[in-house]
This record gives sequence, structure tokens and C-alpha cells, in this order.
Amino acid sequence: MLVVGAVAIVATMLLAGFHTQLSDLRPDDRSDEASELLTPAIIGIRTFVPAGDVRVDEDVEYATELDGTPLTLDVCSPAQPTPSPTAVPAAAASTAPTETTDAPATPTEPANAGAASDDTDTDAESDDDASAELLPAVLSIHGGSWARGDKANSDWRAVCEWLASEGFVAYSVNYRLVPDVVFPAALDDLTAAVNWMRSADNAEEYGIDPDRIGVFGGSAGANLAAVLGATGSGSLTEGARVAAVAALSGPVDLTYEGLVSIGASDSLQQIAREYVGCDSLQDCDAAAEASVADALDRTDPPVFIGTSEEEYVPLLQSTDYAEALADLDIDHELVTVPGALHSIGILDEAMRSRVATFLHQHLGA
Repeated sequence: MLVVGAVAIVATMLLAGFHTQLSDLRPDDRSDEASELLTPAIIGIRTFVPAGDVRVDEDVEYATELDGTPLTLDVCSPAQPTPSPTAVPAAAASTAPTETTDAPATPTEPANAGAASDDTDTDAESDDDASAELLPAVLSIHGGSWARGDKANSDWRAVCEWLASEGFVAYSVNYRLVPDVVFPAALDDLTAAVNWMRSADNAEEYGIDPDRIGVFGGSAGANLAAVLGATGSGSLTEGARVAAVAALSGPVDLTYEGLVSIGASDSLQQIAREYVGCDSLQDCDAAAEASVADALDRTDPPVFIGTSEEEYVPLLQSTDYAEALADLDIDHELVTVPGALHSIGILDEAMRSRVATFLHQHLGA
């Protein structure tokens, strides 16, 4: 318990160099600081070179466990924010077709509006200027089998700085892990984080538009991002709702049908059982609740899905997710790359461009 302080575009990207097997879901190393990329190779997010124009505020407390243990996140902000003039509110952006890249022009007062309206016009312009200075935000969720990983390891710090370099205020979050807790503790933590981000004081402190909050996650973090995006219904600008989801290599169906029936590896099934706290995935209510399909509705935000063809999480998880979104006319994009790389191992320059374009479109920036 916490005290809180569609149109699918399916693309195959022919990217070179993705031949090394990675899997941050495999329980080989459960150290909190262990990188999700189980190779020293310079691949994926490691090809991002920070330009040095990002400010990082570390270990900001967003919630507290009942025993007093703080839950923290790191905030990566553009050092000199330069919002795009095409930035649009989430409510408008989230309904735009994927192919659309230009936001509607902002209406202006006619030049001959008259002296009597000067004060009103000035006030309105001031409000518009203040709104234009606000930046969209992205909650960044690390992976690691729901049992390890840390916001501050070098790979996820790079994700945070990359998002900030794209003009977003990025919040790289830590959450409670197995075996200390099971589902829904991690999801509760992320809900608390979004509520904290959206609160008036915190949004003002970091200069974000609370109506333009998205979420990005890899692997186990992609599951959490997807489920968070499907939690609740209606407005994407209230409570813990988010306006866009980007999920890489997400095991989004933890049910018996989603894992056992399709022949997912024994290790992935074991990881899922440990996360949901069930001895068997068959007739496990928590496994269904920790999956995305049954929670989706037509009011949910647009979703970017990235995966590789031969990776640890079965490709069918991603394609079924895309089909479920299509059935509900939820705007989405599925990008599949060759090879067996996993999670932020596929986040090279080309994939970063695709993800950033998607987030810009639906959050503005």
C-alpha cells in the first residue's frame, strides 16, 4: 500500500547488426543494478550518444511504502526547452490518424479586433504563451523480469536522456520487485507515479503539461506500460490515464492461453508465475488482470509496439496485441525487426526515430 507524496501501420524494418541473443527476462542475474542487455556489445540504446544538454534530477521521491521506504524516480529534462509550435493537447493528438504529422493551426484573433478587447486578448495570449512553454512528459519503465533492474543503470539512464533530448521531460521510475511483492504492487507504484507527475505542484516544478503524459517501457516494463495504458476508461488527461504508450518486447498476455498454450519457454512461464503469485497460470485471476487484452476499451490511448522476429517473448504476443487494438479502432503501430534482440536492445537509431515520431505525434513536442 502506498501513500502518494485505428489505424495500424505494420512495418518490418531491415536493420543491420541484430544477431546477438538478448533477454532481460531470463533470470540469470537478478541484481538491481544489472543491465538488461546481457552483452557488452554497443547495440540498441547504447548507440545513443548524449549531447550533454540534459539536466538529471536523481532520486526524486514520488511515493512512500507503509514501512517508510521511499519510491523514487529520476527526472531528465531538456536543459533549454524548445517546445515545437505544433504541440497539441493530448485529447486532440490522440485521435489523429497515424499518418498525420502536422497539428491544426492555432486560431488567432483578427487584426481589427478592436481596442475594447485589448485586455482580454492580452490575457488570452499570455495563457497561450504559458501553455506553449509546457513540455510533454514520458514515464520510462525499466524491465528485468519484474524482479530486477534499476532506473539508474547506464542503459536506462541513456533511455531517460534520449527521451529528454527529444524534447520530453522523462521520468525514469523504480518500482517494487519480486520476490518482495507480487502483482499488482508494481502497477500500483506506476499509478502513483503518474498521479504524482500530474499533480499541479509537481507538473509546475518540472514544466510539464499534465494533459500530455505518455509511457515507455521495455520487456517487463513494456507489460507494465501496456497495462497502465489500458487501466481505467475515458479521458486521457485525468488520474493515472496516459495519452500514449510505447512498448518494446512486452509479454502482454500472462494467461495460460497467452503463454503455455502457445509454447512460450518454461523460464518465461516461471517468471510470469512468480510475478502474479500463482503456482499455475491456469485459472489464475491475477494473470488475467496483469494482461492487457481484457482491459482494453475504445477510449484507450494510441500504442506503439516494437519487437524482433525471433526473440524471447513470442512474436504472437505483439501481433495479437496489435489485432486487439485494431478490433477496437485504437490507433497503433507495430514495428518488427529481424533477429532475436530484445527490449532496448532493438532501440537503435532507426527504432528511436520511429518511437520518437510516434510520441511526438500523440503528445506533441
